[in-house]
Amino acid sequence: MKRIGITGSLASGKSTAGKILGRKGPVFSADNVVKKLYSQKKFKKYVSKKLKIANSSNLKILIKKKILKDKSFFKKLEKIIHPLVRKEMTNFIKKHKNKKFTFFEIPLLVESRLMKKFDIILFIKAKRSLRMKRFKQKGGNKVFFNILNAKQLSDKNKTKHCDYVVVNEKNLDILKKNLLDILKRYE
Repeated sequence: MKRIGITGSLASGKSTAGKILGRKGPVFSADNVVKKLYSQKKFKKYVSKKLKIANSSNLKILIKKKILKDKSFFKKLEKIIHPLVRKEMTNFIKKHKNKKFTFFEIPLLVESRLMKKFDIILFIKAKRSLRMKRFKQKGGNKVFFNILNAKQLSDKNKTKHCDYVVVNEKNLDILKKNLLDILKRYE
């Protein structure tokens, strides 16, 4: 089994790359695991208690407001979420151990020092201005983009730990071709 990590900066196209590569094997998405966690009452209750905020249906909005006021709040949140995501990742690996390829879409792969867990790491790259535009199109705003973007290493530092850099600034056909060309080397 080849474990292929997919990383990149905020709104670079990691999820799109994951969907394209998903035709070749199962995809683990750290973002989807987090979304699933937020849909669970038990998780919401736990997070509310740990972070000392009201448990409501708008928990994510309350958390965003806290982060905007105090950027160190993000670290507290990560200490809760990251171990749960890693546990799900371990379960995913066990479940798909007989697959030829497994893909792992992990925004903070390098920042979390997970490089040794993967045989190949792909870095999805796009200009900051394009990433900002994509982020806003999904309902985000400039302030929150800047906060989240600052949590990540620069592209230059991240790419040092990656095997391939795939530029995602044109169209889906080019992205698909580039990704599948890389994968052909390992088939």
